Amino acid sequence: MTHDFARVRGRSTSRLRGVVLTVAAGAVAIGAAITFSGTADAATTLGASAAASGRYFGTAVAAYKLSDATYLGILSREFTMVTPENEMKWDATEPSQNTFSYANADRIVAQAVSQGARVRGHALAWHQQQPGWAQSLSGTALRSAMLNHVTQVATHYRGQIYAWDVVNEAFADGGSGARRDSNLQQTGNDWIEAAFRAARAADPAAKLCYNDYNTDGQNAKSNAVYAMVQDFKTRGVPIDCVGFQSHFNSASPVPSDYQANLQRFAALGVEVQITELDIEGSGTAQADSYTRVTQACLNVAQCAGITVWGIRDTDSWRASGTPLLFDGSGNKKAAYTSTLNTLNGAGTSVPPTTTPPVTTPPTTPPVTTPPPSGGACSAALSANAWTGGFVITVKVTAGASAVSTWSVALTLPSGSALTNAWNAQATGSSGAVQFANVSYNGRIAAGGSTEFGFQGTGTPPTAVSGCTASLA
Repeated sequence: MTHDFARVRGRSTSRLRGVVLTVAAGAVAIGAAITFSGTADAATTLGASAAASGRYFGTAVAAYKLSDATYLGILSREFTMVTPENEMKWDATEPSQNTFSYANADRIVAQAVSQGARVRGHALAWHQQQPGWAQSLSGTALRSAMLNHVTQVATHYRGQIYAWDVVNEAFADGGSGARRDSNLQQTGNDWIEAAFRAARAADPAAKLCYNDYNTDGQNAKSNAVYAMVQDFKTRGVPIDCVGFQSHFNSASPVPSDYQANLQRFAALGVEVQITELDIEGSGTAQADSYTRVTQACLNVAQCAGITVWGIRDTDSWRASGTPLLFDGSGNKKAAYTSTLNTLNGAGTSVPPTTTPPVTTPPTTPPVTTPPPSGGACSAALSANAWTGGFVITVKVTAGASAVSTWSVALTLPSGSALTNAWNAQATGSSGAVQFANVSYNGRIAAGGSTEFGFQGTGTPPTAVSGCTASLA
């Protein structure tokens, strides 16, 4: 499928054209329960019509365009799910190591909350759009930095995100079905699993997705993703959804087995989401293609919704192909009408499965170590274990006085080994292991707390040996 390679090459940089960073003041408001428009609006807006069958209809949003009245008007009226286009990616949220920048992403989340929409987080771990400092790392240093990034960003938005694209585009194009040879892949084949486990620990209520392109029909690449998801589900790795980007044009049209492909993934027990839909073209041909995609989602009970990658054609990374539902002036196109009519024809007879994420319960209860003499600090351990491995989260709490540094000791069972850690410096990989704070989380206010985590093979520890700290 050589045309596919030509189509997607340069895709990521194309999306960045015209991006202007702005600084937004104010904190993000946290909304209450999400509500949708009533049935009286079901025939007139994409979001309300999708909601009638229990689904969402969303779009990708750029923070700097929120000052455009036409753009903002369409966004507020039509869409019930919002995906930040670039503002949650690694280079935007952590431009310097351990220095996080959320202003633009916060602005988009605040807009979503204000209009009663939900948010898809995009994307925690990706081989592209990494900051320069991350590109200079490799091996254990890069793995630790990636897990710390996943943890920090997901924690910042904890409870505010419907679904995270935890890992984006990790498989190679072509017929090999191999993983993409990226710097993240070179840290070890378990890097995707590690990212998902870190995301679950940081934001346990969010759905966790794997997202990719050229996986819309059954082919070597989608088969490889399918095998990974099947393996994750078998072993209890926390994955709740698979995202299908669905970028189409005349050379790479909607596959004939598009719906069947969505269905086979859904049969694995995951939600399927159409995450970046755009279809180049115009008129009836484009409208018919949008109808096919929309109907496919409606026909698969576990298809939670559709996100188009942009609002107006001029907002698209493929603007010359006029691939979206509104023209450059914000007028509804034939593709809009066909999509709306298809949504309105769905009724309410086939609601998607919307069960909350399944989290493997900890196999050991939290164990709290009593504060040492002087009450400097205490530590509580909780484990999420599966056959052959585990992820541990440790909460460190200061006593009656603030602390400036801390360390936690524990002993791994015989045969168990530490494979990686985040938010702490580890000494030792088996037997007695010591964890010490890193530069950004050593100071804890009196009565305050911080968390670190680590992953290992074998049997998880069941107790913390002790917590020591230096008073601030």
